[in-house]
Amino acid sequence: MAPIRMIYLTLAIWGAVHPMIYFIRWFNENGYDILAMVDAWHVNNAASGLVWDLTIAAIALTVWIISEVSVRRNWLALIAIPATFGIGVSCGLPLYLFLRSRPVT
Repeated sequence: MAPIRMIYLTLAIWGAVHPMIYFIRWFNENGYDILAMVDAWHVNNAASGLVWDLTIAAIALTVWIISEVSVRRNWLALIAIPATFGIGVSCGLPLYLFLRSRPVT
């Protein structure tokens, strides 16, 4: 495997695990209420700005993935979309780059 692909894969794993640690801690402290977590994301203007920044980045990444998959026919790369919205951009973007950079057979 090419070194750049290993970097992408490492970043995707890190992007899945590291944020999840904080989410799990928050749920353990505050209960497993997703609506309470959404409220916490908007506790102040700085947090709301970050939420919108990541939301817009996730939408842009999704548009890019769909447009490239429609040309490249790399259907497996579509799994980066649920990873982006289910885990975060920190996982979805490097996962997509990992899948996109695989050798063509």
